Amino acid sequence: MKYSIDKKEQYVVFTPMEEKLDSILAPALKSELLTVHAEGYSNLVLDMSQVKYVDSSGLSALLVGDREFGKNGGIFLISGIQNHVMKLLKISMLDKKLNLVNNLEEAGEAIFIHEIENGEEEED
Repeated sequence: MKYSIDKKEQYVVFTPMEEKLDSILAPALKSELLTVHAEGYSNLVLDMSQVKYVDSSGLSALLVGDREFGKNGGIFLISGIQNHVMKLLKISMLDKKLNLVNNLEEAGEAIFIHEIENGEEEED
């Protein structure tokens, strides 16, 4: 699986450089997401701007990312979703479950707000 990874201070941007996220590539994506989480990052943005097709295995990988990064108060965001992929997310009602943003700028803002809110919860 080809991808790029951009590690920032508060989060990681993971960008699959593939047009399809299917049963062939989904296990690799799950593995990479788990590796990033194991490295100690609690927030991740999955930039799906290159991905034009997702099947049920790909959806499963997205749910794994959401579960893992949500475990310890982190957040898993999906950015840059193509129309075909968005239709599938809506049909499967995952658009209600997953944290979706339009672009990387919105993702950065959402993580900033999430971090502030989590900080306030820890103080209480």
